[in-house]
Amino acid sequence: MQTELSARSNRRLVRLVTESPIASVISDPRLPDNPIIACNQAFCDLTGYPAAQVVGRNCRFLSGPATEPWLSEEIRRGVRAHTPVLVEILNYKRSGQPFRNAVLVAPIYDEEDQLLYFLGSQVEIDAGAATPSSMRRIRAAEMVKALSPRQGQVLKRVAQGLLNKQIAADLGLAEKTVKMHRAILMERLALRTTADLIRLAVEAGL
Repeated sequence: MQTELSARSNRRLVRLVTESPIASVISDPRLPDNPIIACNQAFCDLTGYPAAQVVGRNCRFLSGPATEPWLSEEIRRGVRAHTPVLVEILNYKRSGQPFRNAVLVAPIYDEEDQLLYFLGSQVEIDAGAATPSSMRRIRAAEMVKALSPRQGQVLKRVAQGLLNKQIAADLGLAEKTVKMHRAILMERLALRTTADLIRLAVEAGL
């Protein structure tokens, strides 16, 4: 039964990445060096790496000569603390071309509050922009501000990687009510996947 639940959970998490239009990966912190175990086509298109050259590697393989070490350390701190982190860092494509990358790393937990995976998503930022992600963050904050207080509470916990059962227990709600709020959030924010929902919440500063 446990194996069946784990398999179902793994399939759900892989869908969380593959169905997102944003370049995304899932990594497994239970394996040595927290390797990527799944990526989507958008990630391959962004970086130029085929999936076969992505899976099994740590995300740091996108780093290069001018990658900011203090931002790499900020990501590592988030991973160690199991907290979401969003940084704009210089990464490199397979061709060697550098690009400014808005990287989100967020933890995903199981029903027993145990850390399962990390979600990583990447958005290429216009190198000519004076403040690369300011407009994205402002837009995300405005979208979140228009939500009801309860929807905001649910969204904040989704961004922390919590599952419906955990959110329900934390807010004193029925799990069915949490599912309803998540569905409303997805519709109101015009998002396709939980990965996109997590990214928007982190960009909004939740």
